Amino acid sequence: MIIGGDRETVIENIKAAEAAGDFYRKVETGDPDPSRERRREIVETFCERRHGTRYKFRSMVARSSASLIASELNRETEIIGMEKLDGLRGGAFITSNHFSPIENTAVRMMTRALHGRLHIVTQVSNLEMPGFLGFLMNYADTVPIFDDPHYLEGEFITILGEIIKKQGYVLIYPEQEMWFHYRKPRPPKRGAYYFASQLSAPVISCFVEQLDSGRPESRAGFNKVNFRLHVLGVLRPDENLSVRENSKILCEQDYRLKTEAYERVYGRPLSYSFDPDDIAGWRNHRHEA
Repeated sequence: MIIGGDRETVIENIKAAEAAGDFYRKVETGDPDPSRERRREIVETFCERRHGTRYKFRSMVARSSASLIASELNRETEIIGMEKLDGLRGGAFITSNHFSPIENTAVRMMTRALHGRLHIVTQVSNLEMPGFLGFLMNYADTVPIFDDPHYLEGEFITILGEIIKKQGYVLIYPEQEMWFHYRKPRPPKRGAYYFASQLSAPVISCFVEQLDSGRPESRAGFNKVNFRLHVLGVLRPDENLSVRENSKILCEQDYRLKTEAYERVYGRPLSYSFDPDDIAGWRNHRHEA
């Protein structure tokens, strides 16, 4: 997760992954990489403590902090398409493109307008982040995901079901890995839609546009980036189809909506051929495509 780090190296990693058609490759540098045994321990600890008084108190503090941060970071954020959510009742899943550790704050502003509580599915390794960021990763209504069938089919789907039943919102990134300031939508993995289909829950399709502010960041070679959140529509599983069939259809529908949004807001067809402008706010174009 790139707060600092070597952004030029990350961009080179993105270029290589895109050229190889590997849209789920980890491109960040310096992320925690716990062993499988350690990942299992993290998940087990999370499941054990999430009903405790201490956890609930820390969660309240973390949620309040996340809300304040979201308000500060999104003073200039515009949300387009909220009318598409008229008539939405109950909980829902949310999908969005993943390019920054803070773009979820724009989604938080959307769910706040809906008077709902946002929960974010995150890679279990993110719970190993140090400091205040680690505190938010552990307590700000995050749900760790771990590729263990017993966990996914047991505690994980149970937690998601509880959230939906309480009319909460679950943000899942179908692109899986974060690609720093990458403007394009990537082909989604099917997991998010499978969970939504299992729980007969709608999916709110979103796309976050990145706007170069023209104001330099403290990091040389980069400008600050503003967000514009596009609400693309609500997708619903068909009760006459199986979970597997629904997950495939929802996945295809969501990718089509995100592709159309990208082409509309940036005024160019989606093509996975790297261009320096694919990285929002990058002023240093020494590495040409």
